[in-house]
Amino acid sequence: MIFAFGRHRIDVERREVTNGGTSVHVEPQVFDLLICLLENRDRVVSKDHLMNSVWGDRIVSESTLTSRINAARKAIGDNGKDQRLIRTIPRKGFLFVGDVKTQEHNSAPATAVAGQVAANERASAVAAERRSIAVLPFTNMSGDRNQEYFSDGISEDIISALSKLRWFLVIARNSSFLYKGKSVHIKQVAEELGVDYVVEGSVRNVGNRVRISAQLNDVATSSHLWAERYEGSLGDVFALQDEITNSIVAAIEPQLYAAESFHAERKPPNSMDAWDLVMRAMSYYWRVTRQDNFVAQAFLEKAVAIDPNYGQALGLLATSHAFGTHMGWEDMTTAIPIAERASRRAIEIDSEDPWAHNALGSVYLWARRLDDSLAEFEVALQLNPNFSLAQGFYALVLTYTGRWQEADAAVRRALRLSPRGPFSAIYYGVAGYAQFTGRNYEEAIRMSREAVRERSDFTGALRVISAAAGMLGNHELAATSLQELRRTQPNISLAWIADQIPWNLDADRDHYLEGLRRAGLT
Repeated sequence: MIFAFGRHRIDVERREVTNGGTSVHVEPQVFDLLICLLENRDRVVSKDHLMNSVWGDRIVSESTLTSRINAARKAIGDNGKDQRLIRTIPRKGFLFVGDVKTQEHNSAPATAVAGQVAANERASAVAAERRSIAVLPFTNMSGDRNQEYFSDGISEDIISALSKLRWFLVIARNSSFLYKGKSVHIKQVAEELGVDYVVEGSVRNVGNRVRISAQLNDVATSSHLWAERYEGSLGDVFALQDEITNSIVAAIEPQLYAAESFHAERKPPNSMDAWDLVMRAMSYYWRVTRQDNFVAQAFLEKAVAIDPNYGQALGLLATSHAFGTHMGWEDMTTAIPIAERASRRAIEIDSEDPWAHNALGSVYLWARRLDDSLAEFEVALQLNPNFSLAQGFYALVLTYTGRWQEADAAVRRALRLSPRGPFSAIYYGVAGYAQFTGRNYEEAIRMSREAVRERSDFTGALRVISAAAGMLGNHELAATSLQELRRTQPNISLAWIADQIPWNLDADRDHYLEGLRRAGLT
């Protein structure tokens, strides 16, 4: 079936949208949403109907639906203001109001075929710009063929999870599993699949325990970038499989960025393209220092100058400015508007980029729009459930809304995903503040000390230690932690804290300020 309206044609079988014969890039969910509206154009389609049609049993937020509606309008030359084709019916849903003609697919003109060829060529060009990775089927070392399902399941889950990293092309299972049971060198795999990185591993059962080894290989340098071993009980085999998969993917992601930065640094300056600049920026961003954050921003600004429509560069640029505000490295009145413009533009370009939604969530946090902030972090986590950074800041917003138990669960998940990552100090700090909000002062001190152990200059954790010590009446600890806090943040005061932190509940603000007041802060 082909739907035609104005200069637009939507070919259902080829899953193609064209405008005057020119192919229009449309994401799969946006295409499905358009088809649902067109097939039901004689009536108003409710939000529930749309969500069920496009996402099935998957739970999505209103923010996600809104972003897909906006993308659908953009794809067919409409917008939210004019609503010439897709009209919002308040409290009812959406209605396609364009004059639509239909024709069977076998009568489609040659321009549609030509458009598909052009679209395929463009898709191939885009794929070629991305670095690629293959996950080989993990070897079952148990000597029991009945355990093949477990080793295969680990490999399949890693492929699915890595596929959510939009910056890398992940080879599909059907291709990588051709090597199952075969002894092949990773160089051969790389040449035959056309990949830059290969993940391989093994699974061994010993009694009621399972041991899984995994490693990430850089084909270009013939080196192991990362290797780790995991062990657990087979009591709940599927929960163990999920936990190990999440751990492997969370560990692989920063290693890929670091490797890409290494390759970029070896190129002469005049050959640097936007991708290389973003990879170098990512490497600096993960170092989590004031100076490195500014260096990352400089690389990202160059990337955007080369390609103003590079959504991933804009998403990371927005994240770096929002994080700079959180750490006190940048002035909020200057950094947040930059972050907001960049994140909104990134979402407009690619609504499924989790970094862009993570950045906008941070923007809303400091704009004191906490419900909107939570919604954006939820979208980021739906797009990439292994995104530990979004998980950690989602927990922070939950604490500011008074939902400290949910915050504690969220931040502990961030720590499980990235227990030794560059942001783990931040996550421990959030965990400490969540416990303080719950009046668990000893645990708040313990978690915050972990944060300070990893980053001695982390003012947020020092504030929590001071406040918790104040509430416990531990004058010695309160005095020493407050002294260190003043050293790292000379301008600290009760007034500054009251003005900067976006609490949703007055009781939480008063509780925090009272702890700091008892510690001796004025």
